Amino acid sequence: MSVQDLTTALITETSSQDKRLVLVGHPNVGKSKIFSLLTGQYVIVSNYPGTTVEVSSGKATDLDYHVVDTPGIGGVVPRSEEELVALRTLLTDHVAAILQVGDAKNLRRTLLLTLALIETGLPLVLDLNMADEAESKGYHIDQSRLSRSLGFPVAMTVATEGRGKDELLDSLRRPARSPMRIIYDQRVESAALQIADHLPDYRISKRAIALTLLSANPSLADTLLGMHEKECRAVKEIIARTQSEVLEPLQQLIMNARTACVERLIRECQTLEKGPGFRSRFAGFLDRVSIHPLWGAAMLFGILFLIYEFVGVFAAGTVVDFFQEVIFGQVLLPPVVQIVSHIPFGVLRDFLVGPYGQITMGITLALGIVLPTVTAFFMVFSILEDTGYLPRLQVILNRIFSFVGLNGKAVIPIVLGFGCGTMAVIVTRILETRRERIIATLILALGIPCAPQMGLILGLFAKIGFIPLVLFFAFLTGQLIAAGWLASKLFPGETTAFVTELPPYRLPQVNNIATKTVYRSWWFIREVIPWFLAGTAILFLADLTGALPELKRLLEPVVVGMLDLPAQTSEGFILGFLRREYVAAYFFDMYGKGLMDNLQAFVATMVMTLFIPCTASTFVIIKERGIGVGLAIVTFVTVYAIVAGTIINVMLRLLHVTF
Repeated sequence: MSVQDLTTALITETSSQDKRLVLVGHPNVGKSKIFSLLTGQYVIVSNYPGTTVEVSSGKATDLDYHVVDTPGIGGVVPRSEEELVALRTLLTDHVAAILQVGDAKNLRRTLLLTLALIETGLPLVLDLNMADEAESKGYHIDQSRLSRSLGFPVAMTVATEGRGKDELLDSLRRPARSPMRIIYDQRVESAALQIADHLPDYRISKRAIALTLLSANPSLADTLLGMHEKECRAVKEIIARTQSEVLEPLQQLIMNARTACVERLIRECQTLEKGPGFRSRFAGFLDRVSIHPLWGAAMLFGILFLIYEFVGVFAAGTVVDFFQEVIFGQVLLPPVVQIVSHIPFGVLRDFLVGPYGQITMGITLALGIVLPTVTAFFMVFSILEDTGYLPRLQVILNRIFSFVGLNGKAVIPIVLGFGCGTMAVIVTRILETRRERIIATLILALGIPCAPQMGLILGLFAKIGFIPLVLFFAFLTGQLIAAGWLASKLFPGETTAFVTELPPYRLPQVNNIATKTVYRSWWFIREVIPWFLAGTAILFLADLTGALPELKRLLEPVVVGMLDLPAQTSEGFILGFLRREYVAAYFFDMYGKGLMDNLQAFVATMVMTLFIPCTASTFVIIKERGIGVGLAIVTFVTVYAIVAGTIINVMLRLLHVTF
């Protein structure tokens, strides 16, 4: 969906709402959590930038507002598509007030955005969130004095604990337009007046739009405002003429004036009462360690080992064995099979409890094997999100990513791909160039296993061994780097610069971890299990009609001849076109029954991981990247998976590797 389409859809959705409260703020300041507090609607709350890619909206439970949560922005000058979405939201006709959510411990950055929002002329409320972290660092903010200086209400909250909610609600009942006026360089003021004469009427002030155009690429007049060609040309001439009259960039002149005002506000309203406590000092130590080239890599390896032990050994081993042997094997399946055996129609009996039965195969694979594993992985993933560790991966992996034509910002969609590849492809929109989005999509499609897959891979290698798991990921990483490097050469262009802000380390909140784990597990039950049942039904019909043996025969030269796998694995690869976690569960079950040895399980898992994305991901890839590029990616991934699996199989057998 384009930015224009997204904004149009948003206006249409809320056209009946005259009072829209727009949440604005930098990434990772808690906007999504504030949105949840105000509306009662749950959205994923994470401790890393990029969580909100598009807007969320909902009716406030205690206020007469329709609340809109916009993507995080670095300022009012848009530099990415999500920032453009946020700015366009402010340009629509239904905005009644702005709630800026800011970081209480980073008042300087927060107020720089506040001053830019003041220029819009809209009623404002400022919420200084994460007040507990500011306090732990020794900062004291004179809230009432800051409110008087700004001319509108200022609230302080700890959104993760619900602290300050009543104060925030009270502030939102009385938003106000600020009487403050920042005086810029005379040449900037003159240019802003001239540009305003060429602008149509908007909900926000023409002065704010003019200052944004002076601070940004003049092409915003086309992409953002949709102005007529004559007016656009006149605006661009004003900007070019003004820039030729000054030595500094116009953006710097505007920023200098706002910075001077912010420094005055900070001197008046913020004091440092004490040095940082032990908790802050320890977080600083962790920060230095986690981004260190050597110790950061060691820390990452240690985290991966803990994930392996919890998800692979415990969840996919102990818990899955209990589900299969006790819950299903002794409690659920025997009485169900007994009841179904009395059904007079043999075909219906086999459809329910036969070799490809909906109950004995579909539900057992989904609930007995995949659900416990994926729930454990979701739990771990949520902890990593909340601690703030994931953004550190951006720093650690930035150099590797630059080798394949990306920068550290690509870590966000790549990491999200370990949750759901479909959503991760959509999140590639945060990357600045089309080239970077294509490369990231290729890497996601080629070898980033989703949460169910990842959990089952860890579970399988918990039985094979930890060293084979390390070798597996070494092979996989090498292939992803090689494919990304090749793609970066095929698609010419420069890698954009990488600038990011690392959020502070935080203790994960148990209720947030539990909520996200339940939310994502319910998503799995609701969205994925129907695919398991559909896949099982396809196998049943193919077996009933005799098509399954014929398909196995057609795939035998590849599956048996090239990959040295049992013929039965063909069934898993056939269903891999529906959901990749289905084939993962299928192979996990085959290995547990002794139908594959360690080497075959290694090769099968590698091919499965590199195999074609699931149906949902394939459609999203084609939608996001276009039919030509999308089909090229899907075709390449399918062929590459078979070729790579064959090479690895031959190499390991020649070296007599048996694990």
